[in-house]
Amino acid sequence: MRKSNLTRRVRGWAGDQLEQWRLHLSRPDALIRLSLLGLVTGLLAGGVIVLFRLAVEQTQSGLLPGGLAENYEALPYWARFLLPVAGSLVIALVFHFHGRGIVLLGVSRVLERMAYHQGYIALRVFMLQFVGAAAAIISGHSVGREGPHILLGAASGSLLGQSLGLPNNSIRTLLGCGTAAAIAASFNTPLAGVIFTLEVVMLEYSLISFIPVILAAVGATGLSIAVFGDAPAFQVPELTLGGLGDLPLVLVLGLLAGIASALFIHLMQQTAARFSTMPFWQRVMLAGLLVGACATLVPQVMGIGYDTVNSALLGEIGLGLLLLILVAKMLATTASLGLGIPGGNIGPVLFMGACLGGLVGEVAGTLFHYPGLDVGVFALLGMGAMMGATLQAPLAALTAMMELTRSPHIIMPGMLAIVVAALVASEIFGKESLFITLLRAIGKDYDTNPVMLALRRAGVASVMRRHFVRTERLIDRARAQELLEGQPEWLLIDGEAGPVSLMPALDLVRYLQAADPEKEDPVDLLAIPARRMDVAPVYLQATLQEALELLDGEVEALYVEQVTAPGIRRIYGILTRDQLESAYRL
Repeated sequence: MRKSNLTRRVRGWAGDQLEQWRLHLSRPDALIRLSLLGLVTGLLAGGVIVLFRLAVEQTQSGLLPGGLAENYEALPYWARFLLPVAGSLVIALVFHFHGRGIVLLGVSRVLERMAYHQGYIALRVFMLQFVGAAAAIISGHSVGREGPHILLGAASGSLLGQSLGLPNNSIRTLLGCGTAAAIAASFNTPLAGVIFTLEVVMLEYSLISFIPVILAAVGATGLSIAVFGDAPAFQVPELTLGGLGDLPLVLVLGLLAGIASALFIHLMQQTAARFSTMPFWQRVMLAGLLVGACATLVPQVMGIGYDTVNSALLGEIGLGLLLLILVAKMLATTASLGLGIPGGNIGPVLFMGACLGGLVGEVAGTLFHYPGLDVGVFALLGMGAMMGATLQAPLAALTAMMELTRSPHIIMPGMLAIVVAALVASEIFGKESLFITLLRAIGKDYDTNPVMLALRRAGVASVMRRHFVRTERLIDRARAQELLEGQPEWLLIDGEAGPVSLMPALDLVRYLQAADPEKEDPVDLLAIPARRMDVAPVYLQATLQEALELLDGEVEALYVEQVTAPGIRRIYGILTRDQLESAYRL
C-alpha cells in the first residue's frame, strides 16, 4: 500500500512538473527549456537519419555489383531499366495500402504542415517517407536523400512535442530543430542546417528559435560523426582560385545556373500540374518507366549520384559526357519527383550544379584556353549556385559550400555565383522556390506574413488571463458576493452544454450596487445590464495565430481548456481580442 501511494505521489509530481513545462513553453522567451528540448530533438533526429542511411547503404551494397553503394553503372542495361520500375511498384503498393491519400512528402510537406497544421506531422507520414524514400533511392530513382531526411528529422521533433503534449509554438520550434539536425547529419554541415532551417522553414532569426536549432544541429552532427566519421559528403579538391580574373567566368556560371534552375522549376511545375489528376499508382509507375529509359542510356542518373558529383569535382568527366549527364539528370529527376516519387530534390540539384559548373570550366579551359582554371572549383560553385537559385536559399547554399570546402576563399566567388543565379531565376524568369512551387501546384501556399510569424511564436497560455470564476447563469445575491470575494476580472457563464458567455466582473459589481438589497429575486447574468461576449473553446496547446483565427469567426472571446482525463476538461484562462493584440504589440 505504501509503495502504491508513493507511486501515485511520484506520478502526480511528474504530471505537475510537465504541466508547468507546458505552460512555460507557451511563452516566447522559454529559452532554456526549449534549448534542452532542441538538443534532445537533435539526438533523436540524428539517430533516425543514421538508421535511414544505414538501411539504404547496406541494402545498396548487398544489391549492386562490387558491394559499392552507388555502382549502378556496373548493372546490365536491362537491370538498369527494370530496377526503377520495380521500385515504383513497391512504392505504389505501400501507398495504396497505407497512404490514405497522402502523396506530398519531403520539404514541401514540412512547409505545408507549418503553414496549415502548426507543425503537426503524423507517424504515418514518417513511416511512408522512410519506406518510400528508401525504396526510391535503392531502386535507382533520380532523387536525393536530403528531402526525406528533412521530413524524417522534422517529424521526429514534431512527434516528440506531440507525445509530451507541448504547446503548438514549441512543436513548431522542435520541427525546425529536427530539420536542422537532418541536414547537419546528412553532410556534416551543422551551420548550413541551421541557416537552411531559419531561411526556408521557420523564416525567422530570433534568439528563441536560433539557439535550440543550433543545439539540435550540433547533437545530430556529433552522432553522425560517431557512426560515419567526419569525412565530408563530397571529395572536394584542393582549391586553386585564379584571382579576380576568374570573376567574369563566375558571373557567366551564375547566369547559366539561374537559367538552368528556372528551367528545372518550370519542368517540375508543369509535370506536377499536368499529371495531378492521374491516380498515384499510375504516376509512379510512369516515373519508373521514364527513369528506367534514361538509366538504360545514361546510368549516371540513377540514385543519389554522389560518386558522379565527386568525379565532376575532381575534373574526371569529359565535356560531352558532362552535357549528356546534365540533360539526362534533369529529365530523370523531373520524371521521378514531378510524378510523385517520395524522394528529395536537393541532391539532384547539387548533382546538376556540379555538372553545369564542370561543363563551364571544361568549355573555358578546352575551347577558350582560360589560364590557370580549376574545373573542380567551378563544379563546386555550380553546386552552390543551383542550390541557391532552385531553393531560393542563398545563405544556406553559401554556408554549405564553405563548410564542405572548409575554405574561406570560396566565399567571395560563391556569393557572386549564388546571388546572380538566384536573381536570374526569381527576377528574370519569375520563379519561386521549388518547394513553394510544388505547394502551389496542389493549391496551397506558405504564408510569410510577419504578423502571422509573430503570432505563431507564442502560445495562448502565455497571454491568457487567469483571474476568472466560472458560474451558472442564475445566482442569488449571496452567491454573487461569494464570486466577487476573490476580485476576479471575468465571469465565465455556463449554459446547458458548457460556457456560453464572458462578462466583466465589474459589471456585476455595478449591478449589485444599483439593485435593491432587499430584493431576493435571483440574478440572471445573461439578462442584467452588462457587456457580454460570446465565447468558444481553444486548446491549451494552441498558438496565438490559431486563437486569432477563432476570434475572426463569430465569437468575441475564448476560454483556454485542456482534457485532463476522459470526459474532464479543465479551463485554464480567458483570452480576448484586446489581450491578443496587446501581446502582439509588445
